[in-house]
Amino acid sequence: MISPVDILKEHWGYSSFRPMQAEIIESVLAGNDTLGLMATGGGKSVTFQVPALMLDGLTLVITPLISLMKDQVDNLRDHGITAFFLHAALTRRESKLILDKCRLGYARILYLSPEKLQSQGFAAWIRELPVRLIVVDEAHCISQWGYDFRPSYLRISELRGYFPDAPVLALTASATPAVADDIRSQLGFRSGARTLRLTFDRKNLSYVVRNCENKDAALVHVLSRVKGCGIVYVRSRKRAALMAEVLLNAGISAGYYHAGLSPEEKNERQNRWKSGEIRVMVATTAFGMGIDKPDVRIVVHVDPPSSLEEYYQEAGRAGRDGLECFAVSLVNPSVDKGVLSRRLSSAFPPKDYLRDVYHKLCVYLNVAMGEGFQRLCELDLAKFCARWSLQPAAASSALKLLSQSGYIEYVEEVSARSRLMVIMRRDELYDLRLNPECERVFQFILRNYTGIFADYEHIDERLIASSLDLTERTVYENMLLLGRLGVIHYVPRSSTPYVLFLMSRQPVGDLVFPREVYEWRREQMKRRIEAMGRFLFDGSACRSRILLEYFGECPSGSCGKCDVCRGERKKSPVPTERIDASLLSALRDHPDGMAVCDLASFLGSRPETVSSAVRRLADGGAVSLSATGHVKLPD
Repeated sequence: MISPVDILKEHWGYSSFRPMQAEIIESVLAGNDTLGLMATGGGKSVTFQVPALMLDGLTLVITPLISLMKDQVDNLRDHGITAFFLHAALTRRESKLILDKCRLGYARILYLSPEKLQSQGFAAWIRELPVRLIVVDEAHCISQWGYDFRPSYLRISELRGYFPDAPVLALTASATPAVADDIRSQLGFRSGARTLRLTFDRKNLSYVVRNCENKDAALVHVLSRVKGCGIVYVRSRKRAALMAEVLLNAGISAGYYHAGLSPEEKNERQNRWKSGEIRVMVATTAFGMGIDKPDVRIVVHVDPPSSLEEYYQEAGRAGRDGLECFAVSLVNPSVDKGVLSRRLSSAFPPKDYLRDVYHKLCVYLNVAMGEGFQRLCELDLAKFCARWSLQPAAASSALKLLSQSGYIEYVEEVSARSRLMVIMRRDELYDLRLNPECERVFQFILRNYTGIFADYEHIDERLIASSLDLTERTVYENMLLLGRLGVIHYVPRSSTPYVLFLMSRQPVGDLVFPREVYEWRREQMKRRIEAMGRFLFDGSACRSRILLEYFGECPSGSCGKCDVCRGERKKSPVPTERIDASLLSALRDHPDGMAVCDLASFLGSRPETVSSAVRRLADGGAVSLSATGHVKLPD
């Protein structure tokens, strides 16, 4: 009988699992409800993709990240695995086609946004699917204590009634003990359920906080000292572009990435960074999700994150290859303490303000009282705010809280490529009469997009236009003509945010904001900000220890590598026995050996101290020196 390792080797080319992956897979295949707590980069997706190929049926994966759905579906198809994804931005025709294919057994994995569970008629469709496993990714979102509360996540437990024999696998990279308890409760875990935790301790990752007034100069200095590729996180699109320019002017290869770029620009920049053509990517928080680049040597936060969960996810994108790496935070305490505190008031404006934004939204989108249920509308936030003289940040927070309260679904960015499918029968195409220009466009599509009779295919209007020596506008207009003639179903590309009304328009006086959406989340965010502040501004405690204790672990001691621990070592001489033990431990983790300067950096010691220890240990035969100057353990 085929084993999980056989599946892993056949589709991914690996001969063994990463830590905790095999245990989670075994638990799922045994039919147990399972909560998997795995750090960023731990390989969460494999823990459900492998069982999906072993179970006779369909695996449902609920995730809030539309961009991650697409990336994972594309990646699965590249590995020969049939998968689809559904979210509110798809047309009704597209959704029906995908569900039909899943019902007929043509798919192994179906990704859903949690809001899809609330759509009209979807429950009737989903009951017909042969579901054998339910996966909840980013499971912290289901918790009232989670840091991104999504009310639609609470509907996931209803799936258990439709598929009582299917186990539930909940996955998250960041959950405190209280959140973990809440996840198990909200999902109705059955007796025999298991919780499998991979430690949050990253032995190869050194946390460093640098106090500085000039962050631009500090960033250039840090990146000049650490070799290898990196990610620099900032909080705004404008700052991403400006910071990339600062690095380029300093002679450091850099690019920038944010959600406002077109899909083509995102792919081009991401690929250049992954290939090493760009050394450093300056990005907003969207970058890095789902990207598997193991050799990131440094992650720098120029602006403080709002929580240790967010920080850990982003910092964890460094050193996935197990080699030494750094997570550096640049802080100006006199400024950044105020920045953190202001985020609380910005994220939770007064409730009367929320009601006012809801009223203005309905007027702006022409939604009458008692109408609008399941209506999907594009929303240009800049124009909406300009119309009503609203501050964009506060208005965005209000829309998110309205979304979390269940009145609307607000999706800030949907970067969808154009797609089409031929819906006219093949025999009818022979009698089709088109104008010469439209005929050229249609024939190009038929020749170059061979799968369009069975499924939607992504197309590139710019490629079609350049190939036929036409303008993009001409191609677009002929696509619309083919759509009006009933030849194709054409969905033009869009990057506009949208609002989906989850219920008909309500009187503003009837709007209720549940305690778990407003008061509880506000209090929880306050605690998260305070914990983030302690990590950044308290220079008396080991950074790694603060992180581990926050996530419910009990570290036996300090890490010895963060800036606090290194500072303590400089204050008092370290016993030679401890230096020798640390050096030997480092070499056991690096069997190919290390240069003395790399050993000193890894151990956070002065090069002369490490050189003395190497000579001492070499005299006793405990280590050896190669011709290239590398120190290693004796063979």
